[in-house]
Amino acid sequence: MDGVYRYQRHIYDLTRKYYLLGRDDLIAGLAPPPGGHVLEIGCGTGRNLIACARAWPLAHLYGVDISQAMLETARVSIAKAGLADRVTLALGDACAFDPKALFGRATFDRIFISYALSMIPDWQAALARAATRVAPGGRLEIVDFGQQQGLPPLWRKALFNWLARFHVTPRADLAAAVEALARVTDATSHSIALYRGYALKTGLTRL
Repeated sequence: MDGVYRYQRHIYDLTRKYYLLGRDDLIAGLAPPPGGHVLEIGCGTGRNLIACARAWPLAHLYGVDISQAMLETARVSIAKAGLADRVTLALGDACAFDPKALFGRATFDRIFISYALSMIPDWQAALARAATRVAPGGRLEIVDFGQQQGLPPLWRKALFNWLARFHVTPRADLAAAVEALARVTDATSHSIALYRGYALKTGLTRL
């Protein structure tokens, strides 16, 4: 992924601003408990963690990403925002990261994944890994590309072809996979299509 983002990282947030829809609504709804611990998997440039820190000033924040280049950008951005003392970043594979080794914690009150599962080849493994790291009573929240079911077929074809150029594949069975995980992790699931199916917001809540 460093090869993909070595140069893209400098313009990533600017170019994604208008089509990674639903990220800020997800962050606004996280509502971690005071002093709670929040992890973003696939944190990229740190944009979401900065927004989360501002929205939830009592939360302890963590981010993991497989791209060292992206983490370099994230560290700079987080420091410029004056949040270096509240956000801890680490290099790790979403499919196999060990949060205890990276952050000194095994579970988190909130975990969120924003437009990352559509870029991870073994996204089911990443999803399962995330679900097992949610603390009892905690939540996993995900937003990613939907199947465009409420939009014209030509739009869907053009968007999917364009996304493929950036190694992005919207996951048609994401909601079903979350529901299946909920059944085996003592959790309940939720899913809702956003913007006529442009995006999907899904996740689970541990009991």
